[in-house]
Amino acid sequence: MNYLGGQSHIRLGVNIDHVATVRNARGGRHPDPVKAALIAVEAGADGITAHLREDRRHIRDDDMARLKAELGKPLNFEMGATDEMVEIALRTRPHAVCLVPEKRQELTTEGGLDVAGQHNRLAPVVARLRDAGIRVSMFIAADPRQIEASARLQAPVIEIHTGAWCDALAEGKESEAGAEWDRIRSGVRLARTAGLEVHAGHGLTYASAETISGLPEIMELNIGHFLIGEAILSGLPEAIRMMRAAMMRGRVAAPAGATS
Repeated sequence: MNYLGGQSHIRLGVNIDHVATVRNARGGRHPDPVKAALIAVEAGADGITAHLREDRRHIRDDDMARLKAELGKPLNFEMGATDEMVEIALRTRPHAVCLVPEKRQELTTEGGLDVAGQHNRLAPVVARLRDAGIRVSMFIAADPRQIEASARLQAPVIEIHTGAWCDALAEGKESEAGAEWDRIRSGVRLARTAGLEVHAGHGLTYASAETISGLPEIMELNIGHFLIGEAILSGLPEAIRMMRAAMMRGRVAAPAGATS
């Protein structure tokens, strides 16, 4: 199945940021996130995601250049919508750019991008990337206002932020998880109606990835922290194989309708 596989296929993008986090804790070059990316692809990843942050806390500029040069699968460049990052993206020419909100003090990406409120700032960024042949994705909450704003910007892809749903599941908050799940289901349907390709990510585990893979509108999951954590215990190839199996179970089952 190629990267643009049919609706029955759901792609797995592996985020290798936290391999770089471990490397940077001691300095030096080990473990190498590019080597991890190559292992992930060999184990079944359909693509690699890396977030180059303003403060370079994990992925660095040379990591992005090496990923582009060495990967045989698509590279998804997560970044803030800044002039610096746009210039780096235009030099690197990844397969895709995912625009995300970014704050220096956050531990991880908190919430989705406010596309509706930042339309005038984001429009020229999306246009420059799109004109360079880079597929643009907006990382947003499953909010109709944000979905419709993304469509107006002519960004072809959205990635639904699944963090609130995953957090509610992990904390056993069934009613909250149910409400978040309903938002996600409604959001992905609206997005497909608007002609957008739909991805999802943030906080996903084997169980939640299996559940959300049952939504046929979703074409790709991007998963990082959980997989790198599992890799410490079982190895990266095994963690990816287990994730792919969970996603396939969800995909071949009836459309998901449960909250866990």
